[in-house]
Formats: sequence, structure tokens, C-alpha cells
Amino acid sequence: MSLARFTFSYLLYTAVLGGIAYILTIIFPGVTILTGKFWIVFGFLAGITFIAYVVADLGIKRNPEVGIMAIMGSIALKMIFSMAFVLIYSLNTKEKGMVFVLNFFSLYLLFSFFEIYSLLRNLRHQNK
Repeated sequence: MSLARFTFSYLLYTAVLGGIAYILTIIFPGVTILTGKFWIVFGFLAGITFIAYVVADLGIKRNPEVGIMAIMGSIALKMIFSMAFVLIYSLNTKEKGMVFVLNFFSLYLLFSFFEIYSLLRNLRHQNK
């Protein structure tokens, strides 16, 4: 998968996730489903996932024999930056912790799923 094709697919996936989040607030107006600064969390995870994919893709294309190490390295970097974000966010806001935890980890897992799926598709095409 080329970077342009991934970018298009990723932007579409991100738009769908953002649309679902927006619709959930309309469907359940009296319930706190999203944290107060949800869109900052959403933007951070969308950006860091895209950067992690590009780094892993460059590592795979540069040396296909260590492609899995590039994927694992990008996932580890994403996790470290995400933990730092959670720490900084938690220290600077005084919101309900459970809502933030559910928002953050659901987005983290959804974006990670798409990233890993796309990277493994690249590896599958290289092995043929």
C-alpha cells in the first residue's frame, strides 16, 4: 500500500471515527460520553498514529528483513508518547477519570488496530 493510498484510507477512517463520536453526543445529550477535551485527545492519537505508520513504513521499505522490528519500534514509540500525553493531561485537568480512560483507550486501540492492519498488509505483499 502506497503512502498516498494509506493517507486517503486513514483520513476516511479518522472521519468515520470522528463522525461516530459526534453522533454519540447528539444521540445521548444528557450523558457524559466524551471528556471535555475529547477532540484534543482525538487529534493527538490520530497524529501520533499517522507518524508511527510513516516511521514503520519507511523502516520496512529501507530494509525489509527487519520490517517487524520497525513495526514494533513504531508501536513502542507511540506507546511512550501516549503515556506521556496521559500524564500531562491528567496533571493539567480535573475531570472524571473513568470517562477519560474509556475515551483514550478506546481511541488508542481503534487507531492501533488500523495501523497494524495496514502495516501487516504491506508485509504480506512483500512476502509474495
